[in-house]
Amino acid sequence: MDNSKSIFFNKLKNIPFSIPIFVSIICIYGFIVLYSAAGASLEPWAYRQIVRFCFFMLLAFLIAFIDLRFIFKTSYLLYFIVILLLIAVNISGINAKGATRWVDLGLFRAQPSELAKIAVVLMLARYFHNMEANKLLELKHLLPAIIAVIIPAALIIKQPDLGTAIITLLVATTMFFAIGTRIIYFIISGILLTISLPVIWYMMHEYQRRRVLTFLDPERDPLGAGYNIIQSKIALGSGGLFGKGLFSGTQSHLSFLPEYQTDFIFSFLTEELGFVGGLVLIILYFIVVVNCLAVAINCRNIFSKLMVIGVTTIFFSHVIINIAMVMGLLPAVGVPLPLVSYGGTMMGSMLIGFGLIMNAAVNSQNSHKLS
Repeated sequence: MDNSKSIFFNKLKNIPFSIPIFVSIICIYGFIVLYSAAGASLEPWAYRQIVRFCFFMLLAFLIAFIDLRFIFKTSYLLYFIVILLLIAVNISGINAKGATRWVDLGLFRAQPSELAKIAVVLMLARYFHNMEANKLLELKHLLPAIIAVIIPAALIIKQPDLGTAIITLLVATTMFFAIGTRIIYFIISGILLTISLPVIWYMMHEYQRRRVLTFLDPERDPLGAGYNIIQSKIALGSGGLFGKGLFSGTQSHLSFLPEYQTDFIFSFLTEELGFVGGLVLIILYFIVVVNCLAVAINCRNIFSKLMVIGVTTIFFSHVIINIAMVMGLLPAVGVPLPLVSYGGTMMGSMLIGFGLIMNAAVNSQNSHKLS
């Protein structure tokens, strides 16, 4: 009994509490913004988001104490379960706003594409951990991993969910880079991608093509495809330095700004809290990323290091793409702002990811032998 207590407190001592603390601050920031978005009401968004946060933050701490070997051994199983869920979405998923991204699991609905990002990270981390260092440089040994990434990405694109597919590929690319994959392979991939752009354009849905054209020239259809980004820019600019104040954003409360509780919540936030409010949130994100990378540096085995790098890349990619998207620097691809945008599966997958990072910190001194 005393030995179990000793193990528990040793693990507790190794948890980087700065990560859950700053993650919680960001979430509280999000609760306040959602409360304001609903006109000073906890319903319909803030209350549900608070409940989800409490549940998944508890789950994150539970994950932090799980034996790392269990996570390692079940990583392939999780990957295959997520693939089955993605197939189920494409066969009999729930359609909303022209996209089929949700699956009914009885007690709740889930968006498997969000879980797919975590599953891909764990799958790649295990695959590369098991591989001898010299084999990491050979294309024939990288091909199985490349195929394993393309499968979920293709299933996600089919839903269609281009934003999540792009992030999945970005995360995988970062992990390939982290293991020392030869630069020539990235150059060849870039050339092949450029050559295949006409095919990709042909395969894109009509609304996705409109989004790209709108990104290039929002004014070409100001009341149609360009409406969202134009209203987003107006909201961003009208907040000034300190904003109009909570509950006072005209773009959102007068229903000019669309999806202000999800994809365009950063525009809503900066209209009400101004440039300073937006900058504070970005600084909080930066602090979390730096703390996560510090965990990666201290990891002594490849699996943990890649797991942390992968989850951190998911988080960072969402932040960069969402903010660039609402500013008109990237096409609108439906990427939510992590821990702030309303959404259960997104909140859950991110907090599970942070649980994995805390687990890596707890087990940072473990040897490389996990199997």
